[in-house]
Amino acid sequence: MTSRTRISYSLREITDRLGGKVDGDAAVTVRQVATLERATPDTIAFLANERYLPQLKSTRAGAVIVGASVRAATPIPRIVCANPYAYFAQVSALFNPALAAQPGVHASAVVDSSARVAGDAEVGPCAVVERAAVVGAGSVIGAGCFIGDGAVIGSGTRLYPNVTIYRECVIGNRVILHSGVVIGADGFGIAMNEGRWIKVPQIGRVVVGDDVEIGANTTVDRGALDDTVIEDGVKLDNQIQVAHNVRIGAHTAIAACAGIAGSATVGRYCRIGGASGIAGHLKIADNVEISTFTLITKSIGSAGTYTGAYPFERNSEWRRNAVQLKHLDELAQRVRAIEKKPAQPKRRKR
Repeated sequence: MTSRTRISYSLREITDRLGGKVDGDAAVTVRQVATLERATPDTIAFLANERYLPQLKSTRAGAVIVGASVRAATPIPRIVCANPYAYFAQVSALFNPALAAQPGVHASAVVDSSARVAGDAEVGPCAVVERAAVVGAGSVIGAGCFIGDGAVIGSGTRLYPNVTIYRECVIGNRVILHSGVVIGADGFGIAMNEGRWIKVPQIGRVVVGDDVEIGANTTVDRGALDDTVIEDGVKLDNQIQVAHNVRIGAHTAIAACAGIAGSATVGRYCRIGGASGIAGHLKIADNVEISTFTLITKSIGSAGTYTGAYPFERNSEWRRNAVQLKHLDELAQRVRAIEKKPAQPKRRKR
């Protein structure tokens, strides 16, 4: 629970704002959201998965959010809607709004005279805003952030402490960048010449669309020639690596520790599981779901779910199976050789 001033809403007020239908007493008032297990009479909980019906029957919540199929499963006052989890997210935002910017530039911040910072934006302690950079209306630049030469930050965007935006990168409106995010560092461009690596200058930018959220310590490299692009509505978890010239389509969500190699293109509305990897220069179609720990080594041309993770097992069993896997090619060649042999005529029984 945050230290924000507590506010309360009746179920009628909530549905007037967000839609849905109240079953039971619409005058019931709640002050916060909670899980079914830990709810108290002044909170509202939700049921999105019917396997948690036993918790619904025992919850102490003052109200619940449910789908139509379980509206009769409890006598507790309830809001009935099509998507209980999404509705819960909206209710939670209602009770826990983002803190508004506190307009002004902290005395310890360094803002170049050529930078343009909106009058209602907030620039926190020890932040740096370099030459010709732009900070849009209502945006928050947290303590210790760095905004490089010519970078543009849109309106209503929040940079938590210690975010780094390299030169000329563009961040859209209503973007959230969590602590440790680095936007626009050089991509891994090197060329071998006479036994030594030569750096390939990375002259593109990173362009981030509107309503994007990027988790803590995630890095998005600038393009080698063209831009690296994160389209509108993309959600990136913590500790993700996005390499140079990658393009991530609108409203795609990627879980923690995934890695996307250079010049890969990920479609719109994709879901990529944690610790997955996508090799460079591949194209992933729209509406693709990639399971956790899956390595993608060739392009995916159609929507669907793709899985490559090998199930875990006891180490002793894994070792035996690993030995067999080493001989798969030899076994396949033997099978092919057998298949090529002409069939022997069957002997007649005497």
